[in-house]
Amino acid sequence: MMQDNNIEYWQKMAGFYTPFMKNNKKMYEAICREVEPILNRKMTVLELACGTGQLSFPLAPKTAHWEATDFSEQMIAEAKKKSASKKLYFSVQDATNLPYTDNSFDAVMIANALHIMPEPEKALREIHRVLKDQGYLFAPTFVQLPDKKTGIRMKFLKLTGFKTYHKWDAGELISIISEKGFSIQKHSLIEVGFQPLCNVIAQKR
Repeated sequence: MMQDNNIEYWQKMAGFYTPFMKNNKKMYEAICREVEPILNRKMTVLELACGTGQLSFPLAPKTAHWEATDFSEQMIAEAKKKSASKKLYFSVQDATNLPYTDNSFDAVMIANALHIMPEPEKALREIHRVLKDQGYLFAPTFVQLPDKKTGIRMKFLKLTGFKTYHKWDAGELISIISEKGFSIQKHSLIEVGFQPLCNVIAQKR
């Protein structure tokens, strides 16, 4: 899914990821508020790039089953250390080459990941394939704004080894998702985290 140096970066970051992302607690809460009304206890959801479970743990109890995946073995190992709902299952998966059959899930969540993939269109193609007809895609993604503070933050992240392949604004993100077979149902800008985020909710066409 990503070059080897990025895999190594996320493997090394795993042990620090949970405390680091606590600074973005309000951002995750905002995402949950927008996603929760769509979820129900009959839904089966696939989460890609779940990290250590920042969205997995609060949202899984709202569903029938939540399949949380990440390409980093260490991220999944950290997530498994936490207590979890019986509805929540963690595994290591590549978002660009999923093992699931066509039309398997009612919804797919991929948070803050598309922009750090060299070929996000491959992940979107796989998401489209495993989603049921009219299934939901939740794709909250960091975006660029003409803001000097955002630039400083990104420079700080780069010093840690973080790499971004795509620097989209909200409009570009929405267009890319729409072009890959999804109808945009809602989008909103969330500016309470480390970087502005566009929360895109779409359905499979």
